[in-house]
Amino acid sequence: MEAIIEPKVTLVGAGPGSHDLITVRGLQALQQSKAILYDALVSPELLKEVDPAIPKIYVGKRCNSHSRTQDEINRLLVETAFQYGSVARLKGGDPFVFGRASEEIDYVTSFGISVTVVPGVSSAIAVPASQGIPLTSRGVSSSFWVMTATKRDGTFSEDLEYAAKSTATLVILMGVRKLNEIAVEVSKYRGSHTPIALIQNGTMSNETCTVSTLNGIGEAAHKVDPSQPGIIVIGNVVAEHPTFFEEAVQRVVHSYL
Repeated sequence: MEAIIEPKVTLVGAGPGSHDLITVRGLQALQQSKAILYDALVSPELLKEVDPAIPKIYVGKRCNSHSRTQDEINRLLVETAFQYGSVARLKGGDPFVFGRASEEIDYVTSFGISVTVVPGVSSAIAVPASQGIPLTSRGVSSSFWVMTATKRDGTFSEDLEYAAKSTATLVILMGVRKLNEIAVEVSKYRGSHTPIALIQNGTMSNETCTVSTLNGIGEAAHKVDPSQPGIIVIGNVVAEHPTFFEEAVQRVVHSYL
């Protein structure tokens, strides 16, 4: 008599970008799964680490380009779990940092399917670190806020104002398209010469980092590709980036030309 396979779902954090920054447990979970549902920011190289024969279903969501709605993803998770038994839900960064993991867990478990979570390295911390920018630094910043740029209706979150009024480092995800507006908003509460960095394609081979000040980021914005994912870091810790003072000297020189 054939054994009944109990369906299960494992939410796996893929890490900040580069395929080799997934945790050991996360990679093991992928390699033991019979199907994978993966997000937009997951490295294609990571998917090569698993059996090429198992189904790999893209369910990514990027700005103005959603392959599936969240409700469709929820249903697909359940259907795939019942069909294949063991499913990995692969999410960029950490599943619980703006990953809507709680919604997926609630839906999947309502069908009696067990869910396990494998944490991932959040891009909010790892990407600034990859550029030598600490989020906390003795005598500079003792805390940091992590937030998205806007709410569902497109307006700025109240948290942006609260964070800007503090002395904490600001880490803003999904804000590339609002870069200039964010700089203007934060400038209302902090000095216009406050350092800011925009890091795109963090930890990947094509990673780029633009450093400036709140009042100068507009001029530097021409270097930015709004179609690429990025993380904005605002605060005096950005001055620890190796090129910040080089850029500052260039800004002073150009102001006299």
